Amino acid sequence: MTDLKLLALDAEDLDVISATTQDAIVRVGDMGYAQRDKRFALLMNRYAWESGGKTGQRKRTALHFDRVQSARTTGINMESVEGVLELLAIRFAPEGDEPSGVIELSFAGGGTVRLEVECLEARMQDLGAAWAAKLKPEHTA
Repeated sequence: MTDLKLLALDAEDLDVISATTQDAIVRVGDMGYAQRDKRFALLMNRYAWESGGKTGQRKRTALHFDRVQSARTTGINMESVEGVLELLAIRFAPEGDEPSGVIELSFAGGGTVRLEVECLEARMQDLGAAWAAKLKPEHTA
């Protein structure tokens, strides 16, 4: 399977990254905000929805957001570095003077990361080989 490398410069692009990273597993210690660099980054084990099949695969993936003015979390204990989160969705909403806005990462259980950005600039890249997923994520309607 080919590694994915995606760039998002608008909400529509970010929707593609959101769909691609839905159900990714993120360790709390693998995400953080570098205020001086204006960058929020995270590593994840994403479920490779594009692989198809009954068993599915996971891939180690990096995602970062540039031009971040501030980062706030709610419902996430950032001191629990071994804590595990399941990413549900990533959304962008314009706010104030365009192209500024807010990126929100929503996690299962109600946790969120809220990034205030000068503009939307996100990059996602797979980092290596895939492995068999133990379970395929399921969603109830």
